[in-house]
Amino acid sequence: MGVNHPTVPYYPPSVWIWAAFDPVLIGVALYLGWRADQFGKVVLVAIIALVASVLVSWVLTGLGVPWPAPIGRELPTFFPVRTGAALIWAIIGYNARRAIAPRP
Repeated sequence: MGVNHPTVPYYPPSVWIWAAFDPVLIGVALYLGWRADQFGKVVLVAIIALVASVLVSWVLTGLGVPWPAPIGRELPTFFPVRTGAALIWAIIGYNARRAIAPRP
């Protein structure tokens, strides 16, 4: 009598990378990061971008629309990758605003 171990699905690294380059995630994080007037708001921006990305990905996957990083019952959400990417994109948007168009 051996121990029954669950099979862990394997997803290629390219799928993990696509989760970080989700167009909705990038767009929301960059736009709201650009609009943030304090660095502390970048964390809030990242959370909003993450939620928007997951919801849009989930709806599009449910409708059968091809998406770079689909989400579904049997598909991974890649929350760690999406969360880190959302924070990075929000910081990029925040810093770009300060470098390109500083406020008086």
